Amino acid sequence: MSAAPHRTPTDDPDSAGTPGEALAIERAQRLTDVVTRLRRALRSSIRTDYPWESLPMAQVELLQTLAVAPLRVGELAARQRLAPNTVSGLVGKLLEAGFVDRQADPGDRRTARIALTAAGHQQLADWQHAHERRIAAALATLSPADHDAVMAALPGLEQLAKALAGNGTREP
Repeated sequence: MSAAPHRTPTDDPDSAGTPGEALAIERAQRLTDVVTRLRRALRSSIRTDYPWESLPMAQVELLQTLAVAPLRVGELAARQRLAPNTVSGLVGKLLEAGFVDRQADPGDRRTARIALTAAGHQQLADWQHAHERRIAAALATLSPADHDAVMAALPGLEQLAKALAGNGTREP
């Protein structure tokens, strides 16, 4: 079975009507593709270069959120835009691994907050350092012009992430 052909904005009669809109959609498609490939390549290479790193991305994202402050499962679910039962399952895995624990909620003793343990903080720091080393090594292989272009794009990408977060989508 063959995959459906990649559609461009000009292939779809219902897509953007003006050349400017078509160009904006084309650029958005290209950016989406590059970001997806970057994330996939990083996940793949990190597990090749650092085999101990097997934590699923959803769990890493929960650890990153909990690094700021302990939260209830419902609060975690809202921040991650996931179903509470999904977050409960992820938290269960993190509890088993010793990366989080349950603490009494001082505002409501009937509920618990999830907090990072020392092991959770260390796991998150190790994850971050491994990614930084991997990205630094990859950046070092780029030509000076490409390296400079990537670095020059960072402020705009940061603003794009903020804009997307403000529109109800989760930051990567």
